[in-house]
Amino acid sequence: MDMGRESRWEKDAMTVEIVFALVTAAVLAAAVFAVALALSLVLGLSAAASEGVRTAGALVGAAAGAVRLVRVLYRFDAERRKGH
Repeated sequence: MDMGRESRWEKDAMTVEIVFALVTAAVLAAAVFAVALALSLVLGLSAAASEGVRTAGALVGAAAGAVRLVRVLYRFDAERRKGH
């Protein structure tokens, strides 16, 4: 018997969840940056202000993506520990 070891199905489910977390985090980060980019273009800001908005958008997008990644993986781990 394989007491304490993960089955192939569990490993595959973990791989799928990791890929899902990475892809959704990247999409969220890109969407946040796109909004910042669109705002900087639509508002007609000066070069320095536009660069600041884009930089802030990149930082907020990266943070939002990281939060999404951690949240999805934490939720998956919590469900796995419950046995669902």
